[in-house]
Amino acid sequence: MSEINPSQITFARVRRRLTKAQLAKELGVTSRSIQNYETGSSAPDSETLAKMAKLLNFPQQFFCIEESMPVIGEHAASFRSLSKMSDAMKNCALSAGAIAFHINDWIEERFNLPQADLPDLSDLPPEEAAATLRRMWGLGSAPIPNMIQLLESKGIRVFSLAEEAREVDAFCTWHGSKPFVFLNTMKSAERSRFDAAHELGHLVRDVYSMRHGETRGIEMEREADAFAGAFLMPSESVVANKPPAFTIKYLLKLKHYWGVSLAALAYRFNALGQVTEWGYRNLCIEIAKAGYRTNEPEPMEREVSQLLNKVLDALQAQKVGRAEIARGLCISVDEINALTFKLTRLSVVPADSSIDLVSRRSPGLRLV
Repeated sequence: MSEINPSQITFARVRRRLTKAQLAKELGVTSRSIQNYETGSSAPDSETLAKMAKLLNFPQQFFCIEESMPVIGEHAASFRSLSKMSDAMKNCALSAGAIAFHINDWIEERFNLPQADLPDLSDLPPEEAAATLRRMWGLGSAPIPNMIQLLESKGIRVFSLAEEAREVDAFCTWHGSKPFVFLNTMKSAERSRFDAAHELGHLVRDVYSMRHGETRGIEMEREADAFAGAFLMPSESVVANKPPAFTIKYLLKLKHYWGVSLAALAYRFNALGQVTEWGYRNLCIEIAKAGYRTNEPEPMEREVSQLLNKVLDALQAQKVGRAEIARGLCISVDEINALTFKLTRLSVVPADSSIDLVSRRSPGLRLV
């Protein structure tokens, strides 16, 4: 076995949301031993390493990789919601993001993917920024059929949040020149679409703060929400489609048209002054009493990743599946499945392939 990389032990422990004391207890060693493993003062013996690898669900080779996993700084990512998130949960989600960087780098060595095409709209208020981006991307004022595929066509890499971090709504970050968005695919399709638009707002309006790791506050999150509402539901079209009465019956028809939640649609009409405050409050009460804040009525079909499905299909045609990808990256298949959960079809091929894809010409993928 090669020399142990201490930072890989720390990464794997954080990924599984374990404290040093918890890991020590599971391994039957002292907390000081874990501290020494992670600082490099000492290394686990072969038996302890094997037990650690099994417990943390990482291949033993992962702990011997010379190049450490990338680290996403605490303020380098913009989270959809921080109120219900513990530090352990946030760090778990960030470590999932680092694995996604690793997977994306592996894919980009083999495929030509769309490059980032994101303008800097930080000098514009949310409503104007959303309208400007729609004009720049030639979207007009029509509903957006698929947010995930739109983001991917503009060079944004979209992954699912790992199941362990399902309490996290969504977050976005940059890896070099590549923007990433992580969506909680345990949520309804409508809410995931809104989260995708929210994170897009951060990527085009909060460029400086994200690049320089500045702390983001509640106001920035509110503005990202405002951007998302305006981007998914352009003001002129929403006003033109004003219902004869603000009832759940009429709003249900419009929510299918825009692909948003009932609550988001009601809020948008209120933000544009199309319904009185009294009428909006009553509508919110009606939505809550019907249970539609937690269980979306008449849910839409979930959006999937066109890019990841095309990549996996191309690899499968060469008898290369998730097991081969995981083996090449020294991670478990579970990590790939978690990061593509509900974004792709499950692809399984024989695990005995030894095809050398690195030496092949990189095919280009076109998103339509």
